[in-house]
Amino acid sequence: MAKKPSDPNYKVIAENRRARFDYAIDTDIECGILLQGSEVKSLRQNGGNIAESYAAVENGELWLVNSYIAPYEQAKMFPHDERRRRKLLVSRKELADLWNATQRKGMTLVPLVMYFNHRGIAKIKLGVAKGKKTHDKRETAAKRDWNRQKQRLLKDHA
Repeated sequence: MAKKPSDPNYKVIAENRRARFDYAIDTDIECGILLQGSEVKSLRQNGGNIAESYAAVENGELWLVNSYIAPYEQAKMFPHDERRRRKLLVSRKELADLWNATQRKGMTLVPLVMYFNHRGIAKIKLGVAKGKKTHDKRETAAKRDWNRQKQRLLKDHA
């Protein structure tokens, strides 16, 4: 996900920073999101959260469950439901691969980041992940702490 510094349309809306701590991400995939007009306007004002959400393949369709998009104040006549299930748009081959990963291999579909791409279209990046055990989380934290300490030592001696 390379960000162009001069691109006015590219904008990160919400990021699930905890996902990389709780899950071992195997691969990731970019999906489109089926949104209502007031949801898009709310996202343009940074009114989204994907921290507790997940994706699921049900009845041959991919759904984003439990994501939050804040209500848009100017849409009082026709407001949207903040936590509704939103359909994700992927190709049939990608959908088949995701179904295989979740049903046969026991993987989880975790939203990593929601953003507007360079064309101004709302996208979400899903990670095909396996849940980490407690000892894996400790090992990751220990590696991260050691790398920080190593950088401090190199900075002090340089």
